[in-house]
Amino acid sequence: MEVAADTLQKALRINLDPRWYGTIAEIGAGQEVARWFFRAGGAAGTVAKTISAYDMAVSDAVYGRSGRYVSSQRLQAMLDHEFQLNMERLDDSRGDANAFFAFADTVVARSYRGGNECHGWIGVKFQSHVRDEPSQIVAHVRMLDTEAALQQEALGVVGVNLLYGAFFHHHEPEVMIESLLDRLTTGRIEIDMIQFKGIEFRSVDNRLMALKLVQLRLSGVAMFGPDGDVLQPSEVLRKRPVLVERGSFRPPTVVNIDMLQSALAKFETDPAVAGTEPLLLTELTMANLMAAATSGTVNRRDFLARADLLAACGMTTIITDYVEYHRLAQYLFDRTTGRIGMVMGVPSLVDVFRESNYAHMPGGILESFGRMFKNELKLFIYPMLRDGEVVTVDTVRVEPELQSLYDYLNARGSFLHLDNYKPDYLPILSRDVLRRIADGDEVWEAQVPGEVAELIKKRGFFDYRRPYG
Repeated sequence: MEVAADTLQKALRINLDPRWYGTIAEIGAGQEVARWFFRAGGAAGTVAKTISAYDMAVSDAVYGRSGRYVSSQRLQAMLDHEFQLNMERLDDSRGDANAFFAFADTVVARSYRGGNECHGWIGVKFQSHVRDEPSQIVAHVRMLDTEAALQQEALGVVGVNLLYGAFFHHHEPEVMIESLLDRLTTGRIEIDMIQFKGIEFRSVDNRLMALKLVQLRLSGVAMFGPDGDVLQPSEVLRKRPVLVERGSFRPPTVVNIDMLQSALAKFETDPAVAGTEPLLLTELTMANLMAAATSGTVNRRDFLARADLLAACGMTTIITDYVEYHRLAQYLFDRTTGRIGMVMGVPSLVDVFRESNYAHMPGGILESFGRMFKNELKLFIYPMLRDGEVVTVDTVRVEPELQSLYDYLNARGSFLHLDNYKPDYLPILSRDVLRRIADGDEVWEAQVPGEVAELIKKRGFFDYRRPYG
């Protein structure tokens, strides 16, 4: 991989390459990206036009009306409009010599009063070769600096990095992702969504790119829907009540689905949830994905198998770098005003009360619980079977020194027993299902949803082998 280049050198290399020619359109934080190309020199060979349509009326006149100006829809309108103008105006005179591009960003930086969310959408629509069909890269960024000037500076750098990556690393998108924060740090910019599409990226699975963002810690969370499309978490979570289940889903079993459905029935009785449509999430942690790997890196086939099977169940899935539940809770608190519930089994609840899990925190387990159980968050607890007895929220025992804390939280309603569970499902364990699949024991087929069984057999997931004859 190329050593990180200075931003000005990147801009100069683009300017001196005769292939690229196009438009830079920016709304919301100044012409931060365009400025780099003019500072570098030789911009006349690259920049056909720059535009900053700050006034909403002007922006609407150019790109059409929009409900939200800092949105993926507005960004797409900008990219499509500016790219099409380049084709219409410049194709006859330059089409044989130049590959055209349109770069756009629409962002909101720190306001004069402060306190606003500082984020934006950036993207580039480009031809990778002369006369080629266009390809596109779109990303959502959160600017973390506390001063507007620093946020603008960071936006300019990541914009140049995006253009440089699109032009010189489009054939290796993972390298391009790694280069997005060249000369920046994750303390200044977070990238929580990236999407590749078009002819140059026809073989790219955007779910793997979402995974890469979390692996590189460019973001703590990545999200994709049941159709496989990557999603921008803040847009999906906004004002929604959320019910999330953490698991290995290796594979998803009927227990996993019953846990969510049982919790949903209870969740919807909450007056704060009634009348709204809760968002159901299945969560895979990087720690869990790494635990299933043998090479020290995530097994991509294993990850995609789980993602495909969850998609077959109609689930929206998030990948997180949050081992501690309070960090996941805080992430959700920051992005929705809706009620939040977490679904887990009794064994996970017991693990939540394992004090050694919080040794790294100054306030230990009390600090973690203080963060997690604010805003009326509830844990929906699915019972377990142990030695032929059903263990529930009310009968489970945790570490003796923490039993009083457990009893207090239980009494205040932080835990909710899922008494609407299916008793026949309690003996089913994911690890047993996984073993049965590899062993050719057909019992497993009744222990997973029908669509999951069908897909496992069709694609040979988890060492499934079709019977001979």
